[in-house]
Amino acid sequence: MGVRTGLVSVTFRQLPVDQVVEVAAKSGLSAIEWGGDIHVPLGNLVNAKRVRNLTEVHGLQVAAYGSYLRAGSVDREEMRSAVATAEALGAPRIRVWAGNVGTAEAGVGDRMAVTRGLGELADMAAGAGIEIAMEFHRNTLTDEVDSTITLLLDVGAPNLKTYWQPPVDLDDTECLQQLEALMPWLSTVHVFSWWPSNNRLPLAARESLWRPVLDRLTAEPREINALLEFVADDSPEQLTKDAADLHSWV
Repeated sequence: MGVRTGLVSVTFRQLPVDQVVEVAAKSGLSAIEWGGDIHVPLGNLVNAKRVRNLTEVHGLQVAAYGSYLRAGSVDREEMRSAVATAEALGAPRIRVWAGNVGTAEAGVGDRMAVTRGLGELADMAAGAGIEIAMEFHRNTLTDEVDSTITLLLDVGAPNLKTYWQPPVDLDDTECLQQLEALMPWLSTVHVFSWWPSNNRLPLAARESLWRPVLDRLTAEPREINALLEFVADDSPEQLTKDAADLHSWV
């Protein structure tokens, strides 16, 4: 099915929803992952429906509800609220975080709590036909590949998936190895160009990474999201340039 390009709305936390939609549409992107911190607050269903309508009116799709729920420390009421918000938004998946501590620091209790929390979330979301997808991120149990795969297998839910993004300062070869290992469970890639550390660059500055990543995603028979995030200078103009490069590589 190919790669669906889009935008992570938290890239432009400073902009209201209607401007985020306009920037994404102008840049030729197809979808938006709406963040739960600013644009689509948890539990505000009227707002979520409004955001869905604005997205669709501009010919775009909702890629995900980017929640900030942390599995293992979320009660069932928050889970239900997240599922209801995602339904109102028309989101096919909810992005969540795998706990509050990194793999190296996590004890047995931490991992058990996160595993149980992911299972509960996945079960609740399945009733609404929604996926749960874990953010691949430092200071969580998805800060490296083996731990991420262990979570996926231990939970064993068919609607539990994972994201991937390039870890800070990891070279291209290791990034591609990570991507390949996670491919069976991969729903979405967050696309940005940081180097070194968290210095934001135009996307083209890491063409040596992103061209082979997108080639690999394109080879998959299913649709995978490639969502632009954290553009240089938080600039809508830079997003348009990055989107043009992204589309030229897909």
